[in-house]
Amino acid sequence: MNVVLGVGGGIAAYKAAELARALQERGATVEVVMTASALEFIQPLTFASLTGRKVITNLFAGQSGEATLSSAVEHIRVAQDNDALVVAPATADLVGKFANGLANDFLTTLYLAFTGKVILAPAMNNNMWNHPAVERNLEALRSRGHIIVDPDEGLLACGSIGPGRLAEPDYIAQVVVSSLKTRQDLEGETVVVTAGPTQEPIDPVRYISNRSSGKMGYALAEAAAVRGAKVVLISGPVQLPPPNGVEVIRVRTALEMRAAVMERLSSATIVIKAAAVADYHVANVPDQKLKKTATRLSLELDPTPDILAEVGRKKTDQLLIGFAAETQNLLEEARRKLTTKNCDMVVANLVNHSNVGFEADDNEVLLVMKSGESVQLPKAPKRKIADQIFDQALKVRLAIHAAQS
Repeated sequence: MNVVLGVGGGIAAYKAAELARALQERGATVEVVMTASALEFIQPLTFASLTGRKVITNLFAGQSGEATLSSAVEHIRVAQDNDALVVAPATADLVGKFANGLANDFLTTLYLAFTGKVILAPAMNNNMWNHPAVERNLEALRSRGHIIVDPDEGLLACGSIGPGRLAEPDYIAQVVVSSLKTRQDLEGETVVVTAGPTQEPIDPVRYISNRSSGKMGYALAEAAAVRGAKVVLISGPVQLPPPNGVEVIRVRTALEMRAAVMERLSSATIVIKAAAVADYHVANVPDQKLKKTATRLSLELDPTPDILAEVGRKKTDQLLIGFAAETQNLLEEARRKLTTKNCDMVVANLVNHSNVGFEADDNEVLLVMKSGESVQLPKAPKRKIADQIFDQALKVRLAIHAAQS
């Protein structure tokens, strides 16, 4: 998936750097084109560092800064090499030029030569956004089949409050990936994913939980949806936007998560238990807040339900994928869980490293299958790891069907 990211000249240009990163996390190769106005807000070096590629800022100057024949037609090369043109922020000026076919710099010239998917994320003052001329230009662009990611409402850089703030980069990236739909190999599947931690109350204001951010589970849900599956995401308390096109069921405790999973088990074809469910809950939760005293406080804890084991006992032909978050003996623990929980595959990762696993954007996992095979996935963004997990899961399913036939 190759994406050219056009950056317009607005205060939201700095968010384009976040968008470049979000696109790369979803497996995209990103090439950046900046307008002259964008250079007033953010430096090309930022994008070059993020993407590892040169940033185009001039219609005629090549890499050496001099005009050459190849640089004069580079907009044609960029148009041919990329699957999508994403413009963020798309200023009122760029929206007007695109709508009316004006081409006086690299980005606007590229637009006229581009035949792939076009996604525009406008950002501007709320009065500009509501101006009839801008509305007319946006309607013209929509009529050409372009996707417009409407801006969010809120406090704008100018001090006004209203629509005009650039949509969140992560959401824009979801729209881009969904619009391309390069693979539909999960079409017809119903995927149930659990994500995040659970919170087990100690009293009305305190709880037991863990460091799970939910990022891996959310990445799996997004990957499944992009690849054509119907996705149900059962999420513990996290601070993440819901993936595009995914049904999200929010729960808090292990008991609530169990009920949600069991209710949807019969309709699922793939179940992925990525949530970090608390192993214990307080036996008797008081109705009132516990007061601090000088004496030691002891809590009586009971085990929470083992959701993965219960799904393993009750599943029929569902593909069951469990997760093992460990601090040592990774392979041994993954194989133990594979057998005792009746999983078809276990995704195991070490969570005592600061740059992968819990709370991190990247992960490094070991996939363990019933066949005895294991596959190491090196450190990568969790969104990329999610696709690799589904790639292997489909191979596991084929092997199961082959063995049954």
